[in-house]
Amino acid sequence: MSIKYRLRKVWDVIKYELPNFLKNIWRFRKGLWNFRWYDPHGLYVMNNIALTTMANNVDLYGLEVDSSRLKKVASMRKAAQLYQNFVESNFIDQAEAELGELIMNPFEWEPSPEHDDYMQMVDKDTPEEKAHNAAIFNRAREIEEEQWAELYTILKGQDYKTFSNEINFDDQFDGSGLRGWWD
Repeated sequence: MSIKYRLRKVWDVIKYELPNFLKNIWRFRKGLWNFRWYDPHGLYVMNNIALTTMANNVDLYGLEVDSSRLKKVASMRKAAQLYQNFVESNFIDQAEAELGELIMNPFEWEPSPEHDDYMQMVDKDTPEEKAHNAAIFNRAREIEEEQWAELYTILKGQDYKTFSNEINFDDQFDGSGLRGWWD
C-alpha cells in the first residue's frame, strides 16, 4: 500500500468516520446509559432510536420510488412504536383503555392475630374487583405477546418466494423486512 493511500484512509477516518461515531454516541446516549448486560431495556431504547432515525431519513431523503419507500417507512415507524411500548412497558395502560381502570383500594391494616406488636394488611377487594383487575393483567400480558409477535413479523419481513409473478410487486409488498430497509 502506498503512503498516499494510507494518508487518504486516515483522512477519511478523521473527516467522516469520527464525526459519525461522535454523532452516534450522542444519538444513542439514552440507550447506552440504560444498557445493562442483564436487561434488554437499553436495546429497546437503541432500536427505537435507530428505527425512528432511519424512518425519518428514508422518508425525507430516500431515493426509492414512493410506492415501496413509503410502505417501508410506515413499517419502520410501526416497529419503532412497538419498541417504544416495550421501553415504556405500557401494556397495563393499553389494557385499561380497553377494559377500564384498575380498581385500587387503599391499604387497610389490622392487628396481627399471631403477633401482638405487628399489623397485617387486609385485602378488602370484592371478588368482582379482583376478577376485573385479573382480567386487566391478563389482557396486558396478551397485548405484550401480540405486540412482540407483530414486531418480529415486521422485522422478519415477507417471504418473497410466495409472491406471484402474475401480480404487481407493489400490490404484494407490505414494506416489512429489516434486511430490505436500506437506501
